[in-house]
Amino acid sequence: MIEVRFFATFREGRDKVSLLEPKDFKTAGDVLDYFRIRREEVAILLINGLYSPADTAVKDGDVIALFPPVGGG
Repeated sequence: MIEVRFFATFREGRDKVSLLEPKDFKTAGDVLDYFRIRREEVAILLINGLYSPADTAVKDGDVIALFPPVGGG
């Protein structure tokens, strides 16, 4: 399974964690598309704790963490 963790506003309308079948996804971008998250909406994308671009390959056992831009003052 691929574990996807959502943070901040990405949790709105979603669970905090989702599990996906790895055979259905080749890249982190495919995961973003599945959840209808545009790449420009993602400030930080981590795969197994490492900063990664959306075109990074994903495999069984990976943990993807998605963070939106942080605002405030």
